[in-house]
Amino acid sequence: MVPFAGYDMPVQYPAGVLKEHLHTRAKAGLFDVSHMGQVLVKADSGVVADAALALEKLVPVDILGLKEGRQRYGFFTDENGGVLDDLMITNRGDHLLVVVNAACKEADVAHMKAHLSGCSVTLLEDRALIALQGPAAEAVLASLAPEVVAMKFMDVRDVTLAGAACIVSRSGYSGEDGYEISVPSDKAEELAKALLAHEDCEAIGLGARDSLRLEAGLCLYGNDIDTTTSPIEASLEWAIQKARRAGGEREGGFPGAGRILGELANKTSRRRVGLKPEGKAPVRAHAKLFADAEGQREIGEVTSGTFGPSVEGPVAMGYVPSELAVPGKQVFAEVRGKYLPLTVASLPFITPTYKR
Repeated sequence: MVPFAGYDMPVQYPAGVLKEHLHTRAKAGLFDVSHMGQVLVKADSGVVADAALALEKLVPVDILGLKEGRQRYGFFTDENGGVLDDLMITNRGDHLLVVVNAACKEADVAHMKAHLSGCSVTLLEDRALIALQGPAAEAVLASLAPEVVAMKFMDVRDVTLAGAACIVSRSGYSGEDGYEISVPSDKAEELAKALLAHEDCEAIGLGARDSLRLEAGLCLYGNDIDTTTSPIEASLEWAIQKARRAGGEREGGFPGAGRILGELANKTSRRRVGLKPEGKAPVRAHAKLFADAEGQREIGEVTSGTFGPSVEGPVAMGYVPSELAVPGKQVFAEVRGKYLPLTVASLPFITPTYKR
């Protein structure tokens, strides 16, 4: 157990990080992510479209076009076009449910309360969040609620699980099919035990969660994205829908729009890329990147790096100049005074198994 964002969090269980990672890829892993912030945003008018339009002033995402029972990835941006936090947004019919990162939770709620006029913003203190991930996740959850089989990637619905009224989304942060389950706090332990009773389901800690998301090419806020990186530099332009881009019906209107729309049109000087070190030794976050083996020209740094159990080798992500952000290009990382070669690679490192 370690402290993280004011919580005690499990890094690993008795099986260890390697086995937990591989179990999630092969069967089903259960993660406690209750430290994440679950925030209810409701327009004073009671009309969800009003809440959507208000929230669009803070994110470069098409929320008005998000249908009831659907979820979308997005991010808060600042006036300089940097990323304040990344988040998930769900249309719940008469309100929006926004899930934010634990370390940014208080700042995000204050940010929304300050800028979402005509809306109430409520941090849900009485709900836990657990994630069930892996190819057997559907079978494990369906043993408690058969109706979850019909859900597709990014669908959200109300489901009763082990007697608890839950909000279930078919999503997650491992690159695998799976679900995230918002459950009343006083029912979380009972539900977790019911899921873990299934022979294919094991408890998984933060260590494997990190290696799973890195293999899937997914950003960790504070490592791979922050206020010093724009969504375009971070290769997240896929999350900016046509309606919010230049020429779209609701073009711009979010913080940093000038920079972000400009970068969409004119490219950026650097990009987040996958990196594959040679050999078996991982290259960790904050290692400096160089264009040459002598360390004469520094070009960026590694933002995440670890051993990838599923790819049987080290994997990393980082920022390099755009001209080097091409699969197959070679760069070098400084590790203990030596310059180790890395190959720029396409992301993700594994093939995602989302049920679309």
